[in-house]
Amino acid sequence: MADTVEVLVEGGKATPGQPLGPALGPLGVNIPKIVQEINAKTKVFDGMKVPVKIIIDSKTKNFDIKVGTPPTSSLVSKELGIEKGSGSPKATKVGNLSIAQAIKVAQMKESSLMGKDLKMRVLEVAGTCTSMGVTIDGQEPKVFREAVLAGKYDQSFAQ
Repeated sequence: MADTVEVLVEGGKATPGQPLGPALGPLGVNIPKIVQEINAKTKVFDGMKVPVKIIIDSKTKNFDIKVGTPPTSSLVSKELGIEKGSGSPKATKVGNLSIAQAIKVAQMKESSLMGKDLKMRVLEVAGTCTSMGVTIDGQEPKVFREAVLAGKYDQSFAQ
């Protein structure tokens, strides 16, 4: 029988303390080894919260670590170098995402977005930008969405 522990850790900076230590301690596994492996697998997401699932075989104490991707809003924030989105997204804008950055975020989140192609996944990223107070290519996300659907950016999606 396998035990599963799901935690949210900062990329590359997991520690044996909260939240890992208390969750893993009762399972009798090598916590420092698990922390070391989590940090190796999440260092590309430095500075972002990353969902991690640890599956432990309760008999052998062997483990498998599965790393998810950070929330889209975290990826957008990292691209823009901002700490968080706007508290009032309609009135206050906190940044402008270029089309290339929007495509990059959509590609990083590819496995967890619902869009059938890159164009549709970029529109999902645009939806997140709406709630964060972030413009895309100098436009409100709704205006950007209309331009994408009208084919204005089709050349950007042909990669």
